[in-house]
Amino acid sequence: MKPKALILQAHGTNRDFDVMDALTLAGADPIGVPLNELRNHKRLFRDFQLIVLPGGFSYADALGAGKLLALDLISYFADEIFAFVESGKPVIGICNGFQALVKSGILPSPNERGNEGEGVTLTFNTQGHFECRWVMLKPVSQKCIWTKGLDESITCPIAHGEGNFQTSEAFPLSSFLEQDQIALTYVRADGSPANGYYPANPNGSLLDIAGVCNPQGNVLGLMPHPENHIFDYQHPRHTRGETGNSGLKLFENGVKYTAQV
Repeated sequence: MKPKALILQAHGTNRDFDVMDALTLAGADPIGVPLNELRNHKRLFRDFQLIVLPGGFSYADALGAGKLLALDLISYFADEIFAFVESGKPVIGICNGFQALVKSGILPSPNERGNEGEGVTLTFNTQGHFECRWVMLKPVSQKCIWTKGLDESITCPIAHGEGNFQTSEAFPLSSFLEQDQIALTYVRADGSPANGYYPANPNGSLLDIAGVCNPQGNVLGLMPHPENHIFDYQHPRHTRGETGNSGLKLFENGVKYTAQV
């Protein structure tokens, strides 16, 4: 049977159907479920093998990107979501979903529930405005089940105003390096490190970080949108004969891993 993937739908979510397409191609059975249905127990987290927090402007980002979605997760679903994570099942948060994982304390590592990710934040882009452009990503972590074994860069769009990933002394950068938690980094078109260079690094993230995983490796949060490059015709230069660097393999990794947990 195909693994069932839960696509969380909040007010303002707008990349849910894109993720469903990616997961369908990857071999899963994606089901979009509004948070109210979960709150009323019409659907249960434990009935799924994979969870996606898709991108979008959840609650219009009115009180900070991802903050209200994070409050929903912790206020109503803390036991379920943390049990899901601790079981080792795959979880991915994209853009606004990444922000929610950080704000709820699920990333960079589970801490006291309801506390924002210790020592990390996703803050305003250094350019001071919303960025919507295509970027190149390098899979880095071999611990992260979503990026493990990927040797080809991923080309995909970003669309955010608060994607600048920063750490503090409470969770020093050395912790990410030692625990292999840097999952994806921004690189230049030729694959060389962005080294903070704009627009290869579109938001000013520390060490060009585009995505991080938890110490266990089953939870991935990333700002770019790999679900928006799963078909050849979506490549920005496909009319000139350029293809490849799809984001589909990322989702295939997550779906395949469900058979192991």
